[in-house]
Amino acid sequence: MELKLKLENDLHAAMKSGDNNAKQTIRLALSNMKLIEVQKGSALEDTEIVAILQKEIKSRNETILDAEKINRQDIIDAARSEIKIIETYLPQQLSQAELAEIIKAAITETNAISMSDMGKVMKIAMAKVQGRSSNDNVSKTIREFLSSNK
Repeated sequence: MELKLKLENDLHAAMKSGDNNAKQTIRLALSNMKLIEVQKGSALEDTEIVAILQKEIKSRNETILDAEKINRQDIIDAARSEIKIIETYLPQQLSQAELAEIIKAAITETNAISMSDMGKVMKIAMAKVQGRSSNDNVSKTIREFLSSNK
């Protein structure tokens, strides 16, 4: 809940300072959070807010990929700027080496040996990662480790 309060305070600060990019980015993120809160019927925890912010970043990365295909530098620059704003609210991201260590420990803990064990490893790894790496990155790294175990 602290994270949501920080976002709301930063929205007010952006409105006062006239920072339209930050204002729009934060407002959209808060809007998505409110929608999920209504659907859920209760307030969001900080871990859920981090997941929403990661989805926001993923969405903007997809926008960048699409904009690159049609050579729209203005859209690419705007999306990158929004990503930088959102990233300030995320916990310090894990390095690839730190992530690999967490995944190795999860594989050992679950005695995983093949891709069929991916779900078990993912569950344990995501609990340890706690928003410090994207789900896609965790999944990709787990796949690499499990496919190399063949």
